[in-house]
Amino acid sequence: MFKVLVMDGISDMGIQLLYDAPDVEVEKKNGLSEDELVAIIGDYDALLVRSATKVTDRIMGASDRLKVVGRAGVGVDNIDLEAATKRGIVVINAPDGNTIATCELTFAMMMSTARMIPQAYKKTVGGEWDRKTFVGVELRNKVLGVLGMGRIGSEVAKRAKAFGMTVLGYDPFLTEERAEKIGVKLGTVNEICAKADFITVHTPLTNETRHMISRPQFELMKKGARIINCARGGIIDEMALVEAVNSGIVAGAAFDVFESEPPAADHPFLNHPKIIVTPHLGASTVEAQENVAIDVSEEVLHILRDEPFKNAVNMPPVPANVLNKLQPYFNLGIKLGEFLGQTIEGAVSEITVSYSGDLIDTDTSPLTRHVVKGVLSNQLEGVNIVNAMHLAKTRGVNVVVQTSAASETFTNLVTVTLKTKNEQRTLAGTLLAGYGERIVQIDQYPVDVAPSGNLLLISHNDKPGIIGKVGTLLGTNDVNIATMQVGRKVIGGAAIMVLTVDKGTPGNVIEQLEQLPELIRVRELTL
Repeated sequence: MFKVLVMDGISDMGIQLLYDAPDVEVEKKNGLSEDELVAIIGDYDALLVRSATKVTDRIMGASDRLKVVGRAGVGVDNIDLEAATKRGIVVINAPDGNTIATCELTFAMMMSTARMIPQAYKKTVGGEWDRKTFVGVELRNKVLGVLGMGRIGSEVAKRAKAFGMTVLGYDPFLTEERAEKIGVKLGTVNEICAKADFITVHTPLTNETRHMISRPQFELMKKGARIINCARGGIIDEMALVEAVNSGIVAGAAFDVFESEPPAADHPFLNHPKIIVTPHLGASTVEAQENVAIDVSEEVLHILRDEPFKNAVNMPPVPANVLNKLQPYFNLGIKLGEFLGQTIEGAVSEITVSYSGDLIDTDTSPLTRHVVKGVLSNQLEGVNIVNAMHLAKTRGVNVVVQTSAASETFTNLVTVTLKTKNEQRTLAGTLLAGYGERIVQIDQYPVDVAPSGNLLLISHNDKPGIIGKVGTLLGTNDVNIATMQVGRKVIGGAAIMVLTVDKGTPGNVIEQLEQLPELIRVRELTL
């Protein structure tokens, strides 16, 4: 049974998948301190949190069992990603579940600051009938600047066009073709600040986006601009914004997020008549809370069951079309790495992975991770596809990826070469219709081997009687041969023999094989 610890009041309806799973036991706890989590985390395979729980290096380091930390939401500021990656712990989030909720809150904030709705409400319920103070502006024919054109930013842009707004968009990954397709004009941050009537931010908080809008950008804005932040505190310089509002540059602002949450009691936003604030409500809808919990629950189940997953934040995301194409090769990649890693002598200094055929038109980095995992798992404990590349780098193993022309024999071919100080060895594999994963080349020798079970790889000189002697010796020692493949380039030259046996071969039998004439090297492999 897998044990999952659920924190921070995550929706029961959202994690119903976990409750229903026959191989999962769920426990819910709230308000645990770091010390309390450290004391119990070793009993769990997965940890699910929202924003309240800080998942520190110390917490993750207290468990040899923890495989995945799931964040029921988008931001993972409360999770130490570097520590998780080093420990091989997958961190996943739910990037799609609160998209509409945050988009709609952005528009609610935009409308509220345009028409000063909260301020008017406060005066009205206080007994003042003041219509003159609250003359707002319309959204129609205004310019909206959207900084960050990901899922949420794109949804905001779509709705802004329905309001008759002109949309300017900035995103480092937004191409002119995609911008044109969604009806957005491209602009730099400074260009948007100079032209927009309303500005909304929808980027993650990184070193590059911290204080993306600060004093220099406010100085570019036209008088009467309005600012909305429902993304992350810190993208907009809060003190610079207060100055811009007080000087009359910014007519109003609406913030759902703060650089430090909750904000201090004397924070200037809290009592400013032109700034609207809410307590981080971007994902606070019934639908969003269920959606993010459902999404993260599905991903946790996939990870615990060693199934493909997509929303890891401490490794590059894999688009669905790429995942569908590469997924059949993932196990092959691991097996190629494991096979080759068990045949090599000395410390591996370089791993070269070459792709040919249809694979050359695909981002093969997810598959490369599986190959590297297979290689390193022969020497290191706790290697997985999350930390494989990191472990290779920290150990000075150079990983090289190459593509070549289409294979003349196979639709797709994955070739792995390992280098050490002493030698270099190569292995190639593919998927054969009706047969599945196959190793088709070992060094320079063509073969046809299923990469599974117990194998013996024997290097020898091609002389009459060698196969018989090997078979007789194994039979005498009660080692049954299931399959045999022989590869050679020329008659009487160097050759290899690959045997699939029903069980592991005892060490004394390996020693006896090595004593046979013409045998050069014997390797027992377990895949």
